[in-house]
Amino acid sequence: PFSSEGPPLNLSQLICGSEGTLALITQIKLNLTPLPPEHKGLLCVHFHSLDEAFRANLIALEYEPGAIELMDDKVLEQTKNNIAQRKNRFFIRGNPKAVMIIEWARDSQQEVHQLATATEKALRAKGMGYHFPLVTGKDMARVWELRKAGLGVLNNMPGDKKPVAVVEDTAVHPEQLPHFMKAFQELLKTLNLSCVYYAHIATGELHLRPVLNLKDPADVERFHQVALETAKLVKKFRGALSGEHGDGRLRGEFLPLMLGEDNYQLLRKLKYTWDPHNIFNPGKIVDAPSMKNNLRYTPGTPHRDIPTIMDFSATQGVLRAAEQCNGSGDCRRSNLAGGTMCPTYKATLDEEMTTRARANILRELLTRSSQINPFQNKEIYQVMDSCLSCKACKAECPSNVDITKYKAEFLFQYYKKYPAPLRTRLISNISKLYQLGMIWPAVFNFFVSNPLISNVFKKMTGFAPQRTIPVIGKYTLRQWIKRNGTRLKPKEKKGEVVLFMDEFSNYNDVAVGIKAAKLLVALGYEVHTTPHKPSGRAWMSKGMLKKARKLATANVTMLKDKVNLQRPLVGIEPSGILSFRDEYPDLVGDELKSQARELGKWCLLFDEFIVREIDKGHISPAAFTNAKQHVLLHGHCHQKALASTGHSRQMLELPENYSVEEVPGGCCGMAGAFGYEKEHYELSMKVGELNLFPAVRKAAENTLVAAPGTSCRHQIKDGTKRMALHPVEVLYQALRT
Repeated sequence: PFSSEGPPLNLSQLICGSEGTLALITQIKLNLTPLPPEHKGLLCVHFHSLDEAFRANLIALEYEPGAIELMDDKVLEQTKNNIAQRKNRFFIRGNPKAVMIIEWARDSQQEVHQLATATEKALRAKGMGYHFPLVTGKDMARVWELRKAGLGVLNNMPGDKKPVAVVEDTAVHPEQLPHFMKAFQELLKTLNLSCVYYAHIATGELHLRPVLNLKDPADVERFHQVALETAKLVKKFRGALSGEHGDGRLRGEFLPLMLGEDNYQLLRKLKYTWDPHNIFNPGKIVDAPSMKNNLRYTPGTPHRDIPTIMDFSATQGVLRAAEQCNGSGDCRRSNLAGGTMCPTYKATLDEEMTTRARANILRELLTRSSQINPFQNKEIYQVMDSCLSCKACKAECPSNVDITKYKAEFLFQYYKKYPAPLRTRLISNISKLYQLGMIWPAVFNFFVSNPLISNVFKKMTGFAPQRTIPVIGKYTLRQWIKRNGTRLKPKEKKGEVVLFMDEFSNYNDVAVGIKAAKLLVALGYEVHTTPHKPSGRAWMSKGMLKKARKLATANVTMLKDKVNLQRPLVGIEPSGILSFRDEYPDLVGDELKSQARELGKWCLLFDEFIVREIDKGHISPAAFTNAKQHVLLHGHCHQKALASTGHSRQMLELPENYSVEEVPGGCCGMAGAFGYEKEHYELSMKVGELNLFPAVRKAAENTLVAAPGTSCRHQIKDGTKRMALHPVEVLYQALRT
């Protein structure tokens, strides 16, 4: 550009690789590329070895795909225990050492099929690959979701050894990749290291993550050694050490080796000409400190084992559970990106409200604190207190970070120093309060409904004055069933169920419980009851884990021999029945853990049971009206995370002319008692305004609004002045008789 015949000077080309070390960018013009053709397909080739995949990549490239991505067996293994990703493993057969995803986008589906067939034929001719599923349509998104989760799920490896980002950005020419990989694997063998391989194999930029324990001084040295020796390998194969991302502090110290000392000094001169005071991103690219500096952990520091009530043995302790967060930022998706995680962040766009922030501040606290009880920190309380306990992170976080569980444990430990406030104790004891209220239901309802009395009560206890305290029924669901037991036997029995009378259905939503029992009988199922305790959901959410453990232990003991495949425990309130599958195995002692897990298999949401019977052919549309009806469904957050709203949709679409529209993503914001609390009311309503309230307001007047959660229905009423029904009520109304 400095000659008369050269191109014009374009500083953008200089700045684009500077990693913020030269200038602050205030305005950017984007270059758009045309969308690819609409017809697409993914050929997902399974291999018995990694070397086979490295060589097969070159054959696949001959058929001009738009992308080729790789997942190795270590990535695939970690997706098995991820709630969201194990649903996306539908195309996996056996235990492949690697799976290569080859994508084509063409003008017709026939052309895509022809290319996939030709590629498969060529690979088989070379003895490469053993399974070649071609995925098209909506299922393609599920395959890509599995692939994209690769970075996050790697942190689920138990223990302190993790696949670390150290040489994951190397790139060589695709033709050189098999040879480079062979040399790299020989290097790993000399260092006695294993490695994870995934990502962009098509371009020769396979992400490589050696498995290291960066808490161990010896592994910190190997961390540096593998980086240095890999840099030499990359230079030998005329590749790039940072092919996709940046050099930063991780690879900055190797730039003199990669570029040569003279070229490196030119970069230093350029840096200090533009930025003489070293203001912009100091220590990146030039004059970078050793990669062994600024590590998250101080090598050699003993690991602290902290006794907990909840069982964290799967992650080898609560500290390692918090350390699973790898900072990928999936919890920072805006509301436009869909999903539920993390509702408080979506409403505020405040980093403090993310799953990542809560996990990292807990990790920092447990790592750095010298206190005997490291949980006694009021600043951490504020961060954890804003969590809705919606469980979305348990399903949607690729690293399986479960802040709901961490929050419950934190609160339990925190209350050892700071006694739980009155409001917390009232919420935890809600079933006991309802039980007392049932002595004189009319008197109880008068006091909670009378504006003057209830407002004084709410002001004294810290409940939001805008909220209405739920009333109780004239009798409990258990009392009604006891009186009507003989009527709960169908004329033609198709099966049996044990109805779980959770504390909300038993006291507040008695009418819903009655309709659930009547509906089951009308469809041919004998309804049984058996003694059991409250679910303990309120105790868990408020960190009262000793009491929650007693309730969980009692329920498992009472029900383990009375519930099975033929006689499942069916629940109406999602948060109550799903406790059996989620928290109970982590709460009960070791002597009951296996029984709790077995019991959880036969604990079903009402709609899960109905769909199971539909699939067996035991329930058909003939039992229901053929009138037209549109239903707007808002799924419960625990249901979305631990089960599926698909069962609710299928159940509600059983009447032949019923159509169901689901509120896209999002949480209602109530989250049990969270939205009732004065300091959380505003945030609760903000969360509701993201998706739920606008969808309900937009719905036609004759549309039925359905929501399985008791709190969800209260939130809909408060936010839109519109009544919502439990899906059980919707289906009950549709019965012919």
